Amino acid sequence: MAIAQPASRPANPRFSSGPCAKPPTYDLSKLAGAPLGRSHRAAVGKEKLLAAIEGTREVLGIPADYKIGIVPASDTGAVEMAMWNLLGERKVEMLAWESFGAGWVTDVVKQLKIDAEVKTADYGDIVDLATVDPDNDVVFTWNGTTSGVRVPNGDWINNDREGLTICDATSAAFAQELPWQKLDVTTFSWQKVLGGEAAHGVIVLSPRAVERLESYTPAWPLPKIFRLTKGGKLIDGIFTGATINTPSMLAVEDYLFALDWARSVGGLEGLIGRANANANAIHAFAYANDWIENLANDPATRSNTSVCLKFTDKRIKDGASFAKAVAKRLEAEGIAYDIGAYRDAPAGLRIWCGGTVQTADIEAMLPWLAWAFEAEIAAQG
Repeated sequence: MAIAQPASRPANPRFSSGPCAKPPTYDLSKLAGAPLGRSHRAAVGKEKLLAAIEGTREVLGIPADYKIGIVPASDTGAVEMAMWNLLGERKVEMLAWESFGAGWVTDVVKQLKIDAEVKTADYGDIVDLATVDPDNDVVFTWNGTTSGVRVPNGDWINNDREGLTICDATSAAFAQELPWQKLDVTTFSWQKVLGGEAAHGVIVLSPRAVERLESYTPAWPLPKIFRLTKGGKLIDGIFTGATINTPSMLAVEDYLFALDWARSVGGLEGLIGRANANANAIHAFAYANDWIENLANDPATRSNTSVCLKFTDKRIKDGASFAKAVAKRLEAEGIAYDIGAYRDAPAGLRIWCGGTVQTADIEAMLPWLAWAFEAEIAAQG
């Protein structure tokens, strides 16, 4: 039997997994300090870019001897930059359990033509991290945005490793604890957990990664937009605000606002708490309803940002069509935007729970999800 529409509605129906919801206090007028029409290489531009770099260090607790750079092409550009510059010096292990990790495998094996050891797991699971050889370079995604499966911790990474760890942390940074001493290259985009504007990536390099950059030259040519060294030395300006190409100073101002908002809610600890509260509300809902489940099979590996769900009711005739219809119904009602599963992922829903989302909005949306489910079950006939 169809149920009545709930009385309450989310104040903000934006649950997209990227670009994600803006911070709750966001207003365009708060970006009035952006140096528009000025060169990013002028003093004011460099000051803003350096403030973004050092603000990132402060909020994330990145060690002082790690380098932080703002780079082109979002997280994708940052990951590609790392792989093209650093891989090839020693054996490589590629770990993948969702679509973006699978994409890095394709680029390393088919584009760079590296004979890498590839370890994969199905959506909902994670590879056996205990099998990773610390003498190898390893490329992995900390939080699978399209699978809702994350690395539970960094215990599997040896402190005295010989290889480098290259970590795509785009849906983890600002929502999960990252063990910096175990990560040699870490990448993310500020469009994710802090709800910043798209197109800019961040790359974080450990001293070990810098040493590799300055002692190893890959066999393949590097496009200018990827180059981190010149004459065998790190281009240090990239990590003090002299970006490789022209950044959007409006997007930088937007990020500076997001960093200030992050400080106002308790910094990293506050952001993690907000994401946990959001994700826990959905986990509790899935536990209480036998027609929906978390895609991540092990509770220890369930994401607190990109929560992926699958419908399990046996009355559903076409899983993919049903999930799309539920998402479409919720969008039409102005309840939840952009929550369909990623195109390469199993049929279901993907609900963003990063810190810019209000728990009250998650809680208001969930009864509507139950309503949409019942409505689509009835519509099947």
